[in-house]
Amino acid sequence: MRFSQDFAPSGPDARRPGRGPVRTRGPLGALTAVVALALVLTGCGGTGTATPAAGSRSAAADRVEPLTTAPKPQLPVTVKSADGAAVTVASTDRIIPLTGGLSEIVFTLGLGKQVVARDITATFEQAAKLPVVTRAHDVSAESVLSLRPTVVLADTTTGPAEAIGQIREAGIPLVVVEPAKELADTGRRIAAVAAALGVPDSGTALKSRTQSRIDAVQKSVPAPADGQKKPRVAFLYLRGSASVYLLGGRESGASSLLEAAGAVDAGKASGLKKDFTAITSEALAKAAPDAILVMSKGLESVGGVDGVVRIPGIAETPAGMDRRIVSIDDGVLLNYGPRTDRVLSELVAQLHPKDGAGR
Repeated sequence: MRFSQDFAPSGPDARRPGRGPVRTRGPLGALTAVVALALVLTGCGGTGTATPAAGSRSAAADRVEPLTTAPKPQLPVTVKSADGAAVTVASTDRIIPLTGGLSEIVFTLGLGKQVVARDITATFEQAAKLPVVTRAHDVSAESVLSLRPTVVLADTTTGPAEAIGQIREAGIPLVVVEPAKELADTGRRIAAVAAALGVPDSGTALKSRTQSRIDAVQKSVPAPADGQKKPRVAFLYLRGSASVYLLGGRESGASSLLEAAGAVDAGKASGLKKDFTAITSEALAKAAPDAILVMSKGLESVGGVDGVVRIPGIAETPAGMDRRIVSIDDGVLLNYGPRTDRVLSELVAQLHPKDGAGR
């Protein structure tokens, strides 16, 4: 599962807090310790009226769509890493991105054939056969170094810090990229990866394509009918087997996505200033969501919609009474990358069904 926003499992990855300058708080930063325990216990892993069955995303959503023009890296290039280091990249022959979101960008830029390994959160089809270089979401420096990379990409949630240090001490160029925390970060992150790999023109093209697609989806969002308000949506992080039940607030990473989809982030609107807080009946009553957004594996982990509604306090909310649960794949929800338009489109379709179902 990726949290970083890249996710969850897109964006935002769920990893144990690291030590040292590389690890900083991302959009789901408060989750890292408790979720890492959940992942150790559980692994990364009935529908309501307006919700498709978990895992029912189209096959196309499990693939990335590379640019049609083959990139031509202009190397060497020196870039400033997010942790302050100046890094010179002389070759992109063997690339290792250490988050699923970064992998998504590299492949979409057209450099997938040069990627020699993946983080466990790279869930799309083109990366499926690559060796995994993470253990319980922490990077294995030994695994990375054994594959002789010419450049490694990480973000500020990647860790542990000892592994990052070991890779750098081996002389491997390692570029740290700031994670995406909201929709507005999508272009910046694409540009940063493209610059590090010596393909800024491809980065510009991908930024333009991604933004135009996001803009098109936003134009399709229906305005509230007369007398109706925008739906209030609560973002819940669930891992049932480990009894992890959290309600997203202002810093969860989902607010800008919900707002772009024509909704109100119920947790943020109810005054929750942190990223996540434990679910309570009182917090849910104050949030009063009309719909609940969950990651697909979280939905599975509690036994589907029936399990969500059984969580104390949910049955009493408008969303619980209507059994209105919206689920999006973990691997893309909070990545804020080249596939964000698909996430937004699916969110819009589930929140604003054309036939009015679930309203």
